[in-house]
Amino acid sequence: MIQEAANKNEAHIAVTDLTMAYGDFVVMRDLNFTIGQGEVFIIMGGSGCGKSTLLRHMIGLIEPARGKVLYDGESFWDAKPEERDRLMRRFGVLYQSGALWSSMTLAENVSIPIEEYTNLNSSQIRELVALKLSLVGLAGFEEFYPSEISGGMRKRAGLARAMALDPDILFFDEPSAGLDPVSAKRLDDLILELRESLNTTVVIVTHELASIFAIADNCVFLDPDTRTMLTTGNPKTLLAESKDPKVHTFLTRGEEG
Repeated sequence: MIQEAANKNEAHIAVTDLTMAYGDFVVMRDLNFTIGQGEVFIIMGGSGCGKSTLLRHMIGLIEPARGKVLYDGESFWDAKPEERDRLMRRFGVLYQSGALWSSMTLAENVSIPIEEYTNLNSSQIRELVALKLSLVGLAGFEEFYPSEISGGMRKRAGLARAMALDPDILFFDEPSAGLDPVSAKRLDDLILELRESLNTTVVIVTHELASIFAIADNCVFLDPDTRTMLTTGNPKTLLAESKDPKVHTFLTRGEEG
């Protein structure tokens, strides 16, 4: 079981005793959780709790004040620069805005990392780009510009680019932000399809309850008041069993009068 895998010592990703700070200001302290291979893991909590900051620590953009982020037991921040680069090649990142270049077609956007990090020729790159766009439901949109498609399609195009180098870990920062409920559900369904077909580990920052309950295998709940995590586990289990009022209130938003 995926949940059981996360509890093993050989966790795919492990965050241990992590403290995040800007100078003397501590954002979060004493974060400890594990993520199993093929798991959809949610980083959740109220606004301003440091969800996106935690994501940036995990993908190598911000160094922790203390603690470790380990990938298959290898400490990212203790590794040499060339080893960090190797680890980062395993990551695909979808930012909140999609972060597509507006002056480039979808095909050109998706081809950027392939051209940068592989020795494939132009014909092979075109075939691979078409495959990645097809995987996210955008076959035939290769020559469209970001301004010519919907917000949901831009998110999917950003996902195709994140998947360009076949990463085994995908990171999402508020993927449903700005999307209508139908588009958000389509994106959730796509995330699950990719996880099932590719066994990709998915780490998502979100506060959207519909997505949390629809796709999460596991989560961590960050609390801005205590500046630490309050709990970790399957969100449905936490809803049923957690005695913490903050966790319960977060997971029942809009359901109580």
